[in-house]
This record gives sequence, structure tokens and C-alpha cells, in this order.
Amino acid sequence: MRILILGAGGMVGRRLVDKLLADGNLAGQPIEAIDAFDVVEPSFDSASGAIRIESSAGDIADPGTVQALVAKRPEMIFHLAAIVSGEAEADFEKGYRINLDGMHHLLEAIRAQGDAYRPRLVFNSSIAVFGAPFEDQISDTFLQAPLTSYGTQKAICELLLADYTRKGFVDGVGIRLPTIVVRPGKPNKAASGFFSGIIREPLAGHEAILPVDDEVRHWVASPAAAVGFLLHAATMDTEILGHRRSLTMPGLSITIREMIEALREVAGDEVAGRIRREPDATIEKIVSGWPRDFRADRAVEAGFVADTDFASIIRAHIADEAGREGAQ
Repeated sequence: MRILILGAGGMVGRRLVDKLLADGNLAGQPIEAIDAFDVVEPSFDSASGAIRIESSAGDIADPGTVQALVAKRPEMIFHLAAIVSGEAEADFEKGYRINLDGMHHLLEAIRAQGDAYRPRLVFNSSIAVFGAPFEDQISDTFLQAPLTSYGTQKAICELLLADYTRKGFVDGVGIRLPTIVVRPGKPNKAASGFFSGIIREPLAGHEAILPVDDEVRHWVASPAAAVGFLLHAATMDTEILGHRRSLTMPGLSITIREMIEALREVAGDEVAGRIRREPDATIEKIVSGWPRDFRADRAVEAGFVADTDFASIIRAHIADEAGREGAQ
């Protein structure tokens, strides 16, 4: 089996590659090669056994670049490449070029390969496809009326995925990820970045800025859960999805206050005290347009599994960081 991962250099992409290398197979089929693509060429441990990793860099909005990747006819494609919410909102043209045009070029490159080629395509969507006013809990059938450019781009991509699947060009699954926490490394330009920052930075001994109110509620999942979602989407029986090819992943609905209390429970008062409240009207406006709680019934019935509690997510992050430091 050949696997193409677009956005392989990102946090979730790298974890996905690591998991595939460790497993050596996908749904029982041996993995022969992984094409790892990103805007900056990703690098991975070459000691990958029988699996060949071919890393490359380029612009996903360039049709020729995408055509060359698809010409290798990977049986499995993970599309994780995108610019994040805050950047897509700040740079309107770039957001549509990368997030929308990139998806369209990918689908067209697949279609151009002809009728004998129908790969599984797992698309990383977002809960930003939904917009306020919200019900207390919303389901997959809730009106898609995004209030950001990023959410609009993802919603259009979901429609394209469904249509190209209906026409038989791909076997598509769209997964709407919760906000992923705790993200390691440095902050990115995502409007949701502070959800990770208020945990990651205090644990590392640094001050963290909280730009929204403590009572803000959000839908979150761990990096490990995100990789699990991707792998299940890659191997599941898609017949159960019918024509509704995108679904909201299960997660935890939690307030900022509850997140901080979980941090206090795990790491103590001194660590939790490193959070400084500094309201940011721009971030507050973006976050206010995001959903807060879901009934992810379709995903659960389809076999997707969520985290059980936030303290466990924090402990997993601490263990991951300790393992990363030990490997250096």
C-alpha cells in the first residue's frame, strides 16, 4: 500500500506518520511507501524498516504539484494541509487559495487518473463549519452557517468531497476535528491556540496569556485521539455513511475554568498561577462564533472513540514531553 499525507509536517501529520511506521500496515495491508508532503519538506527517522518515506515540499495550491503526487496512485490519501483559522481570517486570499483551491486541485488530480483509480480520501475538516446561534448541543444535521472564512472554506470542501464521492471519483470521509489540545511546540496562528497555550506554557515554566473569559466552553480532543480518528476513517466501512460523508468527531465539552482546574489537579497551584488574563477582542469574536458542545452520535456509532477526561489529556502531554526530552 502507498499512502499520501498532505500536511505531514504538522503536529497531527507527524504523529500519524510515526503511528503508521510503528504499525507497519493499515487495515492489515502492509505499507510499502509513504509520501510525506508539506510546505516545508518534513524529515523523519530513516530507520523505518520496510517502509519507504518520500518527503517533498511545495505549494498545494499549485495544480502541477498535486498532480505529480497523485500520479503515484496512492491507495490512501490523508488531506491535513491547511492554513489555520486565525491566518485564514487575516489573509482572505491566502485562505481560499490554500484551503479551498488546494482541495479542488487534489480532487481534480484524482479524477484525472481515470475510472480504475478510486482512493480512500480522509479530509481533515473542522467544527468551524457551524455558526451561531447554537443549540445547547448540536448534531451533524445542524445548519452549516460558518461565521469565519476558515469555516466557510472547510464547509465548501465538505461539499466537494461529498460530490466527488457521489460521482465515484473518490471514497471520501470528512472528519470534523475538535480543537486539538495539548499541542506541543511553539504557538501557531490559530485563533484556538490559547487552548493549548494555557496548559503547555505553564507546565514548561512560562507565563501563558488567556484572551477570553473563564466561562468560555469549547469542544476539544487530544493529539492521540486525532490520530485515532484519522486511522479509523481510513479503515472504516464507508457504506454506513451514505451520502453524508462528513461527520463530527467525539470530544470533550469543557470550559476554560474546568481546564485550569484540571491543570491545578495535575500540576498544582504554582503552575496554574502562571496564566495571565489579557482579553483580546478579535479572538473573543472569533471564538464566540464556534460551537461549544455536540452530540457526535453518528461518529460514535461508526466506531470513533474520544478522550474520557481532560486531566488524562494533560497527563498524556506531560508523558509525551518527557519522552521527547529523553530522546534528545
